[in-house]
Amino acid sequence: MLTKNSNVTAKFSGVDFGKYSSKVSEFVSEFSSRANQKGQFLNWVNLPSEQAKRVDEIYELASSLKSQTGASKLSVMGIGGSKHTVEHMLSINGLNIKQDSIEFYSDVDSSSFERFLCRLDNDVLSSNYLIASKSGSTFETKDGFLRVLNMLTEAYKSQGKSEEEAKAAANKHFIAVTDGNAEKSELRRTSNENGWLGDLFIHDDVGGRFSAFDDHALFTLAYAGMKKEDMVEMLNAAQEVSSESLTADLDINTALKEGIFWADAKMSGISASVHQYMGSIFENTVYWHAQMQNESVKDTLKQVAKVPDAMHHSAEAHFNPANKLVFALTVPQDNGVCRENSESYIDALTKSYEVTGAFFLEVAKTRGMGLTPAAAGTLTQLRAFATVYQEIVEKIMSGTSFPEVLDSVLQPHVEFYKKNLKGGVVVPGRISE
Repeated sequence: MLTKNSNVTAKFSGVDFGKYSSKVSEFVSEFSSRANQKGQFLNWVNLPSEQAKRVDEIYELASSLKSQTGASKLSVMGIGGSKHTVEHMLSINGLNIKQDSIEFYSDVDSSSFERFLCRLDNDVLSSNYLIASKSGSTFETKDGFLRVLNMLTEAYKSQGKSEEEAKAAANKHFIAVTDGNAEKSELRRTSNENGWLGDLFIHDDVGGRFSAFDDHALFTLAYAGMKKEDMVEMLNAAQEVSSESLTADLDINTALKEGIFWADAKMSGISASVHQYMGSIFENTVYWHAQMQNESVKDTLKQVAKVPDAMHHSAEAHFNPANKLVFALTVPQDNGVCRENSESYIDALTKSYEVTGAFFLEVAKTRGMGLTPAAAGTLTQLRAFATVYQEIVEKIMSGTSFPEVLDSVLQPHVEFYKKNLKGGVVVPGRISE
């Protein structure tokens, strides 16, 4: 069965969608009743259309940050959704291929910090820094930020500036993406107190893994050279997916179909599943999708991997008859010199998967070294909707009552380890002797 979008096509096999036809309206109604409602963490549904109104502002901020320091690079400091969504968006849009415009730092150990500085040629003045944290107190992010701020200040002092002048110059290298409310966000207070450029936000009720169209991603895309018209096209396509994903027509609602696909597998007793992405376009998508899987579905039995890298060593398990699996394969449409071999490779994988278990093949339109902007927007928003629909389908089909807020958008268990970091166990920016 083929579901077709002008930017992404999805072909399904091995699943009887007819079993769910009488419940489709109920699935969609459950989602619609919660979308964009305060406290439901589904404000990402209409975020693309809201962000389209702010594109000029975002590009102006990116230009201003570059001009006020002269630094050509941007280093993104954030973890989880503040990092993986950005990496994903850069890669699928064919940006930062040489890693010459955007760097990332999200670690806490000395070797990783040295490697980060090495990528900056040990010159912290060569980069500006986007600090992304909803609360502004995330240890990993704050630790890196404080280390770099200290180094920037020392670098300007070595140029003959006074302590006050050096701190002022150092702070010109930063921009914060955090809660807009200074009472809630330590980082917003830091930004305000130190005169950091502009206002970028992590919007309310948008979880990190659902934030691919929030300010940290769009600002970085603008900084990396994405054309303004391409960003608008990407956002418009994502919003179109939101409209399609809230319709009860399964021929249109690809996201619901994918949610049904994964839910059907679990309800059929298949505990393990595989979603593979073909090619380097999706290298960073794998990390973002794995985060979505772990935090939303809360299931560690799904393999999300890039092929061909993972193909040969995973095939032994995938095609062992003793293992019952379902599969998905997302591929870029090939328009280049490798097209015939690429399409034949995909056909061979498809044939193998279809005789082994339920399967769907997604094909995304490409342009140059990335997806088209519209395909990038479409694919990204599809992932978010399909993830939430999986929970809705499973609960309705099993007669399970719904919680006040969907499990797939919350992550209460992360506090289990965070509480052990408190009480002075870790001290952001601490210099070891």
